[in-house]
Amino acid sequence: MASLRRATCSLANPKPRQTPQLTTVRWIGGGPTGQGRGAAPGSGGPEGPRRGGSGRGGRRRRGGGAYAGLLAVAFVIGAGAYTYSSIQKDKAKSEELKVPPKVIIPKAEIKFETAPTAGADDVRDAISPQHRQVKNSLENPGVYAWGSNAGRVVAPDSTDTFIKEPRRIGFFDGKILRDLRLDSEVGVAVTESGDVLQWGVGYWGKAATASKTILSPVTTLKGKDIVKVALSNDRVIALSSKGAVYSLPISKEDTQPPNGAVIAATAGPAEPSPGPASSSWFWSKPSGPGNAAPFVDSSYRTLTPSGLGWGEHVVDIRGGQEHILLLTSKGRVFSAVSSFSSFPIKGQLGVPGLNWETRPRDRPLDTPYEVAGLKGITAAKIATGDYHSLVLGRDGELYSFGDNSTGQLGIPASPSFPFSDAPVKVPVDKLYELPGDSKAVELAGRDAKEGRPRVKVTSIAAGGATSFFTVDVQEKGVGGRKKDGILTSSDTWSCGSGIYGSLGTGKWVHISTTGPGKIRALSGLSEYNEALGALVPIRLAHIEVGATHASAVLDNATHVKAPSSSSSQQNADVNWGADTLWWGGNEYYQLGTGKRNNQSEPVHIAPLDGVQPGTSIAPSRAILPPSTDSKTAQANLDLARERLALTPRTTVKLGGNGRKVSIEQRVTCGRYVSGVYSGL
Repeated sequence: MASLRRATCSLANPKPRQTPQLTTVRWIGGGPTGQGRGAAPGSGGPEGPRRGGSGRGGRRRRGGGAYAGLLAVAFVIGAGAYTYSSIQKDKAKSEELKVPPKVIIPKAEIKFETAPTAGADDVRDAISPQHRQVKNSLENPGVYAWGSNAGRVVAPDSTDTFIKEPRRIGFFDGKILRDLRLDSEVGVAVTESGDVLQWGVGYWGKAATASKTILSPVTTLKGKDIVKVALSNDRVIALSSKGAVYSLPISKEDTQPPNGAVIAATAGPAEPSPGPASSSWFWSKPSGPGNAAPFVDSSYRTLTPSGLGWGEHVVDIRGGQEHILLLTSKGRVFSAVSSFSSFPIKGQLGVPGLNWETRPRDRPLDTPYEVAGLKGITAAKIATGDYHSLVLGRDGELYSFGDNSTGQLGIPASPSFPFSDAPVKVPVDKLYELPGDSKAVELAGRDAKEGRPRVKVTSIAAGGATSFFTVDVQEKGVGGRKKDGILTSSDTWSCGSGIYGSLGTGKWVHISTTGPGKIRALSGLSEYNEALGALVPIRLAHIEVGATHASAVLDNATHVKAPSSSSSQQNADVNWGADTLWWGGNEYYQLGTGKRNNQSEPVHIAPLDGVQPGTSIAPSRAILPPSTDSKTAQANLDLARERLALTPRTTVKLGGNGRKVSIEQRVTCGRYVSGVYSGL
């Protein structure tokens, strides 16, 4: 056993990095002394008989021991191999715990969309909502209207009291208009051929209010090549392409007085009524020669001013509730009575001392007067509110006259200055005055000698009891983009009554006691001009004013040259139009937001095609309010893209004959109603 143990130990501890080998074990037997290394197997000795004795029996025992040794060696080798593999596995597991598992990212499968077929604009419509709006306006011209429908004007085929969102007037589908004026009681349109159309309860009469029949527009003046119309309490004033001015009644029930009569009117109410007032006619025999009223026939009368110079003609008309302003090609301004239900008594005619008692008795009531206070001034633009007037000179100076009860003349309202019957100059430059402190002037970056920038009024608008004007401001030494160091920006100001939010300044004020206020949402706007490589100001292309609300169309960069059909190479070329913003009274849903709350600051509204009706959004500076709701944030994002934009002027082919026409989309705001139409 001692020899077996020695053999086992020698095999169980092999040399490092050596493969165990099978070894033949030879039993060593002793001789008589037990120490003979080569003694015969059967020799005696002290341990000879105990290890199996001698002879054959001893050989059998030595053979069984050999097999046992082999089994022991195999067992030891297997145990060592098992122990080694276990140690390696434990080591691998410990390493796995220390090293983070690798993330296997599957390869993305790229799928290319098939190019749309020729003439399919689905891709561009989805990419750009403005492209869709431009395309729809050019392919389907017409009239959209909304607001009060008490007079069956915005929806002649409906008896609904309100139209909350823009809706097409079916009669005008596919038609292009020269002009459109809407009121809560009457609508007046000028067709492409120059004829005048009228409709609504104001024309048909009160009995039509309860009627369920469609009150379709009717031609009331034909063959005069009319280009523009204006409304008063009870008259429609029309201007022809040659400068002739016509006056016709709003109601078909009104009749003209006999020829040769001098017309007089009853003194009507001092405040405006929600709808056109019914006419009251009075006439008397002429008191002298040349006093006959210029009747043409029983349907209209002429208001063309007399004494015009060679080649001079009327180029623009603007009407209030009781008066009208006329602008000639030479920059002269005339005014005339435009209503036979009440006489202008608030100075809106611009003729000092003229009232019902002092009116000339030897001439027709609606004879035009030249505004003497503007002689020597070349007028560029005119505007009228209900009872006041604005005139813009070509030199950028602003003049006003008429009612000033709410400060709409640009002069702070006060009991000592309720109205002005002569033109007054509005001190626009004082709006940009700084205190006399030279440090304040230097901090503003202005010339200490001048103390103020150069300002120039560029456009005017009026309606109801409010006035608006835009100003170009040229600052010196404030990092201008031009080489001469002059930076030009454009601001928009308002004055008058703001109780409905009509001023757009964010304030709800009854009257302007401190003068005009700046509409910050429409001031200081700019965009990058690629051709100039610089920022340029965004001015207002047009402001349309109703009785209590208004709309502004921005003169931002537009694009309408995208191909009519799309392809894989042209999908990036899309059209976009001019942004529009709305504010003011919304008691009759005239803002088009789908809601009834007034807006004291300009907001965007949804497109006319009704992608997201009943919603409104603030201007771009606050277009995406913070929200933790992902759905709300996505809705705001979609609405930021889905805002109303008008198609700028462009030439398109219309009809089956392919005739080319230059058209654009325009806004019109009236008494509690609004509209958008395709105009020449």
